[in-house]
Amino acid sequence: MQLDLNLLTALDALLEEGSVAGAAARLHVTAPAMSRSLGRIRKVTGDQILVRTGRSMVPTTRALAMRAEVHALVQQAHCLLSAQRELDLASLQRVFHVRWHDALTAACGTALTAAVRRQAPGVRLRLSAEPGTDDAELRRGEVDLESSSSRPTLPDVRHRLVGSDRMVVAVRQGHPLTKGPMSPERYAAAEHLTVSRRGSLRDPIDDALATRGLERRVVAAGPTAAFALQLAAAGDLVVTLPDVVTRAARDQLGLVTLPLPIPLPDVSLYLLWHQRYDEDRAHTWLRDLAAETVQALFAPGTA
Repeated sequence: MQLDLNLLTALDALLEEGSVAGAAARLHVTAPAMSRSLGRIRKVTGDQILVRTGRSMVPTTRALAMRAEVHALVQQAHCLLSAQRELDLASLQRVFHVRWHDALTAACGTALTAAVRRQAPGVRLRLSAEPGTDDAELRRGEVDLESSSSRPTLPDVRHRLVGSDRMVVAVRQGHPLTKGPMSPERYAAAEHLTVSRRGSLRDPIDDALATRGLERRVVAAGPTAAFALQLAAAGDLVVTLPDVVTRAARDQLGLVTLPLPIPLPDVSLYLLWHQRYDEDRAHTWLRDLAAETVQALFAPGTA
């Protein structure tokens, strides 16, 4: 059976863009040519791949099931065929999915995007604010670069330490905690807010307080650091967050930063990627650029 492997590239673009016109623009071909490719893909797979719903097109169930594998195959082929070629950033055409914690995205996303646009205008970034976990999406190639506060547990996921942050307390101007010295007891007695996409009302701070025989009252869990800081600015809720990556957001909201009155280890910041990209020069460029961008945030004098 003879297969045109160019169809994999076309299929990856169609599934990524969700339209014939978008896939054509991405691969720099005409819309009729991409439409013909879709027709051939439908014939080979025996599936419609994309079906029209109103004015838009949506992937079929089988297309959704194969999307991650198709993307991984295309990326592996790209690595295989371009391993010995010099990287030409000016002509590089690629989409990278960067999944960082929302606070890190807010702190560094603009700088990273600007740096990418300056060096490789044909590269597009998909920035998503998610918690860092070395899960299957890295292994499937759906995420190119991820942030995490801990080392990966999967043996095929690489990591790079790019910073270390301390925890601080953020409250509104005039909050009772701003009057007088901060003690563990006063801190615990306040009403608190945690940051958790899963809605957890407990985090390592509660364990540290428990060793001192203290328990704080957590009244709400916010899904993002930005949301938590807004709630703290609007009332008497106390939020405890990493210092450097939330500094700009705290300053914009006029929040007061107080030291955490209990000892906690600093929070490490890692960048994660799958080992399939170790020899991918474009990916190496991206992760080096991302590391430089994040490390600049932690550089002395940045405060």
